[in-house]
Amino acid sequence: MPKKNPLNLNPLQLKTLTLFQELAKIEGYAKAADEPGHIMITGMPRPHGNHFHLGNYVLSSKDASGLSNEAAWIALERKGLVKSFWPQACQITPEGLTYETGMRDEILHEGGHH
Repeated sequence: MPKKNPLNLNPLQLKTLTLFQELAKIEGYAKAADEPGHIMITGMPRPHGNHFHLGNYVLSSKDASGLSNEAAWIALERKGLVKSFWPQACQITPEGLTYETGMRDEILHEGGHH
């Protein structure tokens, strides 16, 4: 499956951006930011052992290591995809919201317990 990835994000950055994109859709984690088209993500999910829940999805904790990796946030900020307020929050830009990571189906799995 060909990936575009014009900003040459590494796998950790791609996974982290995918999670930010998903968090931006979930009430309780995200809200509209002051800048039009930007979403402020103010909560990060907490893992249950080797997995955690994100809305209707379950994912492996290893696929979410970027949520607690300041370097991943800094790299995404440098590329204009988020504005970091490490470690409490991040603001995802319109470019970040629409960037095609190619990772969604790979790391987000439907189902699991609630």
